[in-house]
Amino acid sequence: MSKSKKNNATAGQSTIALNKKAKFDYFLGDRIEAGLVLEGWEVKALRAGKAQIADAHVIIKDGEAWLLGAVITPLLQASTHVRPDPTRTRKLLLHDHEIARLTGQIERKGFTVVPTALYFKRGKVKLEIALAEGKKSHDKRATIKERDWQRDKQRILRHNA
Repeated sequence: MSKSKKNNATAGQSTIALNKKAKFDYFLGDRIEAGLVLEGWEVKALRAGKAQIADAHVIIKDGEAWLLGAVITPLLQASTHVRPDPTRTRKLLLHDHEIARLTGQIERKGFTVVPTALYFKRGKVKLEIALAEGKKSHDKRATIKERDWQRDKQRILRHNA
């Protein structure tokens, strides 16, 4: 019984791509889920897991949010009459109040908006974006030190157990 409940909870959501670089380069704040305007060949490529969002970022222009720098590699089986552009600018689907809040944070406090995860949710492609503040190099060194310590701690615990 518990097995079927667990499968139902995770069946609606599957991860396509993660942006691990964002966690290292930025202090991540508020996270928002956004939809994407995609073409048919892009959805097929995403189902095959052909996406990269490591170098992507989000801009807000004329009251609309746009995803720049994301790469969706087209499949070889894509239609012959379509000329796919892997790095095209894609529109994000957000509510007006979410765009207004993001715009305020970007203009007043100097934040940037970065994508952190791309996933399917109930058959739709969703992008998790986060308000981010850039890290200085000493902050990055502290992150590396903490990560190394966590790894060493796990090795010690595994060895002693």
